[in-house]
Amino acid sequence: MARTEDIQVTLRDGSKMGAHVAFPDAKPVGAIIAIMEIWGVNDTMRAHAQEFAEAGWITLVPDLFWRLEPGVELSDADPAHWDKAIDLYYDFDYDLGVQDMEDVTAFLRTIEGGNGKVGTVGYCLGGKMGYLMCCRSDIDCAVAYYGTYIEHSIREAPNLSKPFLLHQALDDKWVPPVVCAMIERRLSPNPLVEIEKYPGADHAFARHGGTTYSAPEAERALARSIEFFQQHLD
Repeated sequence: MARTEDIQVTLRDGSKMGAHVAFPDAKPVGAIIAIMEIWGVNDTMRAHAQEFAEAGWITLVPDLFWRLEPGVELSDADPAHWDKAIDLYYDFDYDLGVQDMEDVTAFLRTIEGGNGKVGTVGYCLGGKMGYLMCCRSDIDCAVAYYGTYIEHSIREAPNLSKPFLLHQALDDKWVPPVVCAMIERRLSPNPLVEIEKYPGADHAFARHGGTTYSAPEAERALARSIEFFQQHLD
């Protein structure tokens, strides 16, 4: 099991953001920012960090909601958590989020044992963040699992200049088929974009312990994501 640590990352204005980091046993070949869903840095995100650390990368999960409420840790299995998670989702400032992730990228480029390359893997809200990073930042690559509301920023697609892998759940109640089709239509002409489709899979099919978790799709997506990061971060 990968060694883990909770740290503070200093941002450009001197503020500090909490983060959970998993370190591989072997010499790392690069680093990954695992960008959370609306549930905060919870057991699911720590499990994702373990997955990618065990595959060979330093993996950092930033506390994306730190400006709204530091240390949020929620679960989709608790009905009492849904209202809070949805409120945080709609209060979240994507522009400041990208700025924070740029600062995390800069931190990871010089972390001890890394090779200077940094990618992101994002889930739900984090999936859109990865898309925006590929459009706006110098990130090396990004993987998005069932990114929500990418369509609201589809005008930025011409600026997408980094390798981007999108896992689309085709039975996703948050990203319906007509939206999936539009995103594919607008992104697929870009040779840097790869789209993997999962027929019958619901939103959050890779959320460990989640109500819609599906092992076959989660395992297939993880294998493809690891292959993608080996291509772009090694």
